[in-house]
Amino acid sequence: MEVDWSHLPPELLETISSKLPIYSDYLRFRAVCRSFLSSVPRTPRHMPPQLPWLLLSADTSSFFNPQDRRVYILRRPTKPPSLLSGRRCCGSSHGWLATLGDAPDVLLFNPLTLSQVDLPPLSAFPNVLSFDYANVGREYILRSPFGKLVSLDLSHMRDSFVQKIVLSSAPTDDPEFAAVAVLTSHDLAVCRHGDSRWTFVEGASSYTEDVIYRDGSFHALHKSGRVAVFSPSSAPEVSFVEAHGRFQGDLHYLVSAGEDWLLVTRYLKIQCEDEPHLAMHKTAGFDVFKLDRRIESGPRWVKMTDLGDYMLFVGRNSSLALRASEFPGCEGDCIYFTDDYSEYNSDWIGEPDVGIYRLWDGGIEPLPCYPQSTAHLIRPQPIWLTRNPR
Repeated sequence: MEVDWSHLPPELLETISSKLPIYSDYLRFRAVCRSFLSSVPRTPRHMPPQLPWLLLSADTSSFFNPQDRRVYILRRPTKPPSLLSGRRCCGSSHGWLATLGDAPDVLLFNPLTLSQVDLPPLSAFPNVLSFDYANVGREYILRSPFGKLVSLDLSHMRDSFVQKIVLSSAPTDDPEFAAVAVLTSHDLAVCRHGDSRWTFVEGASSYTEDVIYRDGSFHALHKSGRVAVFSPSSAPEVSFVEAHGRFQGDLHYLVSAGEDWLLVTRYLKIQCEDEPHLAMHKTAGFDVFKLDRRIESGPRWVKMTDLGDYMLFVGRNSSLALRASEFPGCEGDCIYFTDDYSEYNSDWIGEPDVGIYRLWDGGIEPLPCYPQSTAHLIRPQPIWLTRNPR
């Protein structure tokens, strides 16, 4: 005897859907039949933190799922406009991408919902003195940290001015969300939604390596290991966690893992292909340190030998730690990484530097979603994205 699932009570369907912890399962549940679709809310509100997927192409809405190692393409009734073509992704927070183009606009974009939100433009940073399309090849005039006037063209401003943008929350969850930009000069700038200009975070000092949002505040990692803490306001007051430790590496990330703060150092090597003058930076390895506050002499970064059940996601995304046991098919004690330096290091050729670093043996496993040889840099660069249907 066949069961007619379409006659299940709507309240039962809604209760069942609220127990589904994975967004893709939630979508499949709604797609069973018309009654499921009409009874189950389009946007779930109960979801725990979701596993990031690697955004391969925003134009085709293709994603790589590290859990089952398959590529998924989001089909839409009509082809959406090519909102990211030629743009650079300089951040991924709460399911939203921060993007830059040849124009001064700074655009937040949700590739699932196609929603857009504007941030103050590149011409509205405090060290940008002027912008004029008529000055071809030197559209921007900036003041360097040393007081010197510097001119940049449209593409250099897009690729080499902002390192990363991090959000306090999704724009759809908080209309007063804040954004922090880490500049390639390692200075910090902040804005709140609705601001017309960016503001430097005074007192945070330069040499900022990474920023995360945690417990109602932004936390910025200094190259020395010190952490600046400030609120998401347009004129934040800054306090410091004076953490010490010995670490090296070429790139540094700050990660929140449960109650702990982790400092991740990334080592790069220069790799030459057939032509010696075409050198590329490639990831050689990682080290991980945990902030130990129990040391009598003060907080110190202590090197870890393993991450246990944790897996880390680093790159141009807001750095993230999740427990592998909650996502069957994933491995703990690993770092999932993407390329977040080629654009402003002018590495325009070679295979993408994305992969999985195994902390227990130092091995690097390439992700199977890319061919092992690529003729040129992909734009926008692949980036980890936590899917957000809101």
